[in-house]
Amino acid sequence: MKIGVLALQGAVREHVSLLEKVGAQAIAVKRAEQLADLDGLVLPGGESTTMGKLMRKYDLVDPIVEMHQQGKPIFGTCAGMILLAKKIEGQEEPHLGLMDITVKRNAFGRQVDSFEADLFIKGVAEDFRAVFIRAPYIASVGPEVEILSEVDGNIVAAKQDTLLAASFHPELTDDVRVHQYFVKMVRESLDKKQSVGV
Repeated sequence: MKIGVLALQGAVREHVSLLEKVGAQAIAVKRAEQLADLDGLVLPGGESTTMGKLMRKYDLVDPIVEMHQQGKPIFGTCAGMILLAKKIEGQEEPHLGLMDITVKRNAFGRQVDSFEADLFIKGVAEDFRAVFIRAPYIASVGPEVEILSEVDGNIVAAKQDTLLAASFHPELTDDVRVHQYFVKMVRESLDKKQSVGV
């Protein structure tokens, strides 16, 4: 199983390290041709506007959308969640526009308003210590989206079929459970492909 971490910005090494801890082969991805032989992809944190521009500059948008169309799981954390969203409050155009969610950027405030919280994440953990840094949250979800976690009534983790999104930075802790959950999604998508003989 080979999972890529989009290496335009953000805590790429940390994602790679946690993915390897839970048994995946992980690689940092900078070029479109690297996406073809991946089984899943992580979009890390960073600055979503900058990452969106770099994705377009390096012709990564269409190949990532194609990965999604092929049923390959994609996991967006913090800015990565914004990249996945179909709607971004205060912005006309989405980046990838794959997940039926509306996100609010910097929803919890600026860098100084960063915080940690113990989360219940459905199907993942009863007590996940999550790190929020200039974090967005999900303002609303479509009918196909499953809400996995909330903080003070704000949605901070969700899943839609093969898409997973989190407002926080699971890679900045030693807790592997969120990455384990994503690897399980990738494994399930591979099993599904094998069973239908793709």
